[in-house]
Amino acid sequence: MAQTEWRRRGRRCLADPVIVTNGNAQLLAEERGTGTPVLLVHAGVTDRRSWRPLVERLGDGVRCVGYDARGYGETTYEAEDGWSPVADAVAVLDAHGIGRAVVVGASMGGRATIDLALARPDRVRGLVLIGSAVSGAPPVGELPSEIAALDTAGDAAYDAGDLDEVNAIEAHVWLDGPLEDEGRVGGATRELFLAMNRRALEAEDPGEQAVVPPAWDRLDRIGVPVLVLVGDLDLPHIRRNSGHLASVIPGARLVELPGVAHLPHLEGDPATLDAIAEFVASL
Repeated sequence: MAQTEWRRRGRRCLADPVIVTNGNAQLLAEERGTGTPVLLVHAGVTDRRSWRPLVERLGDGVRCVGYDARGYGETTYEAEDGWSPVADAVAVLDAHGIGRAVVVGASMGGRATIDLALARPDRVRGLVLIGSAVSGAPPVGELPSEIAALDTAGDAAYDAGDLDEVNAIEAHVWLDGPLEDEGRVGGATRELFLAMNRRALEAEDPGEQAVVPPAWDRLDRIGVPVLVLVGDLDLPHIRRNSGHLASVIPGARLVELPGVAHLPHLEGDPATLDAIAEFVASL
């Protein structure tokens, strides 16, 4: 494991990136701040850089630790079957000497976050779930025609090996919102999304994940405070599943976010960042 050294950048206290070895993976992690530990688990179309607006909002009084999952960002790995996102998250916590953390997960990262809370409740003090996936969730069902057309076009582009087109379609779906105009979110945010997702599209397969018991029918066993966030421009089944999470997890609170899609934290949406900051401060 790489040694961590602190350096000052103005008001900020940033740690050098740390390589966390777990199985055949070398997970790249970085942290900022001191105080309440917060583990950041990114979506399946981004990497750890997607959390920059949130880390800025939380400031140096919160200890943020983000890492690149296998297949994303700067994490390196050799393919292995039976690897576990939960075990990877625990390895990152262990490497940073963190016992229990508030865990913030988006989309794919939300699924891993839920599985972590069920498998290792001793490591979790609260959850924030953003547009979260859930293992064992019901099938998506029939998509609205506009969304189905994007899905079909994305599959065709992937089969043709046109990763630029795949990336553009996925930016429309996940960043803009599938029923919004393409390019709703532009500038540096869009450029970052395209860079993160392009790297993920080109990544080697990390291997089959370990089979875990589906979380969908066990959500009522989660015993920590939970904040569920979902954008009103997100896909219908994700909005529906977010409502289910909030209704069955004891004490969970749902915040529906106007004018944002699947990645409101990447958009730097003030309502999203404020809700998370207030939740972390309450624990």
